[in-house]
Amino acid sequence: MGKKSPVTEDRLTRRTVLKAACTVGATIVAATTLAQQPTEQTPRVKGPRVWLDMDQKEIDDAYDQSVWAPNQPHVGKRRAAWSESVRARLKPERVAYGPTEIERLDIYKTKVPNAPIRVFLHGGAWRGGSAKDSAYPAEMFVTAGAHYIAVDFIAVEKADGNLMTMADQVRRAVAWVYKNAASFGGDPNRVYVSGHSSGGHLAGVVMVTDWKKDFALPPDVVKGGLLMSGMYDLKPVRLSKRSAYVKFTDEMEQALSTQRHLDKLNAPIIVSHGTLESPEFQRQARDFVAAVKAAGKPVELIVGEGYNHFEMPETFGNPYGLLGRAALEQMKLPPARPQS
Repeated sequence: MGKKSPVTEDRLTRRTVLKAACTVGATIVAATTLAQQPTEQTPRVKGPRVWLDMDQKEIDDAYDQSVWAPNQPHVGKRRAAWSESVRARLKPERVAYGPTEIERLDIYKTKVPNAPIRVFLHGGAWRGGSAKDSAYPAEMFVTAGAHYIAVDFIAVEKADGNLMTMADQVRRAVAWVYKNAASFGGDPNRVYVSGHSSGGHLAGVVMVTDWKKDFALPPDVVKGGLLMSGMYDLKPVRLSKRSAYVKFTDEMEQALSTQRHLDKLNAPIIVSHGTLESPEFQRQARDFVAAVKAAGKPVELIVGEGYNHFEMPETFGNPYGLLGRAALEQMKLPPARPQS
């Protein structure tokens, strides 16, 4: 055979390359098309109704906020780092409010004399959380002219699954703050309570404490509350997978369901939730607010558009954030004031 001309070789080379490219392209298109097609999966069969229209898996997910907030680990690390920096700057005083080792609280003091006090109860599904990692809002309150107190209390599993132990501790912590306010420059007649998630539940329990009967104190020890993403009726919570580590009883459910004791509510409250929280947590907040209104007590609902369960508290540490502004207004404080 004769030698091919350069032109012929060039045409053959281009033809070969184009053919190969078309083959590869067709393969990619076919693979992409296949990947985009819905996979054949057996739909989950809904089980028997457990609560409202939810089966067991649905109610388990409803009380597990990590299902609804995939960025939970990142937000947690962010708040922990924020708290660490605040502790380093403000250097809180750690004080015992009870006899056991965990019964301690961190006091972040403002320089303003006879200042109001904001007590904070951390969340953590009643299992985790700490005063140490709840320092992040302190700088806002101290700068605005208020003392900020973060409370430590027992984890439910260390209390043999008994939420009553936790409730007793946080109530005693608030009683201690009221009785000892003058020792750190606080005004006992301006004590406010806040809590997030399971801490929001406990803050609600504090708000309906019978202070006169149980502590021989005035019935209005607490002058206002800000409850973030809490639970106010434990019946559906008891039906969820949280019952695996909380030993719910009828007595506990009744005693610690704030919504059932509104006759003892003696101060205005603010209730909040984010729109990206589980629908069940949102329902808890709405139903609780409706019940407080029906009882003729002052209440306000704040809805955080675009916030999930773990992002909402970050607005509590910002004087111009959704919950920070609300907390300062509740205490009749400006967003910031110079330290004397």
